[in-house]
Amino acid sequence: MTALTPITCITIVAESVLESRLLGDLETAGARGWTITAARGHGPRGRRVSEIEGGNIRVEVLVSEAVAERIWQVLEDKYFPHYAIAAWSSEVGVVRAGRYTAVPTE
Repeated sequence: MTALTPITCITIVAESVLESRLLGDLETAGARGWTITAARGHGPRGRRVSEIEGGNIRVEVLVSEAVAERIWQVLEDKYFPHYAIAAWSSEVGVVRAGRYTAVPTE
C-alpha cells in the first residue's frame, strides 16, 4: 500500500452568493485548490433567504497546518460574525501531499 501523508481537510458550508469572495480569500491564505459541491441541510438558524437565491455550497480544501491556521483566521474575521457558515476540519491521509502543500513553480 502507498504511504499516506497526514494533511488538514477544511470543509466549509456557506451561502452560494459568497463563493467567489470565499475562494479568493482561500487562495490568498495559500490554498492551492478546492472542491465545490452544492449543499442542502437544516441547521439552528432555520431557512434563509439565500436558499431561494441559490442555496449553499460545500467547499473542501486540503492544506498544510500553516495554511489551515490562516484560513481559520480569515473565517473568524470576515465570515463567522456576518454569515451563517458552518466549518470544520479533520486530519486526512493523502498520496502526493506536495500537490496540496508545495508552492507552484509555474
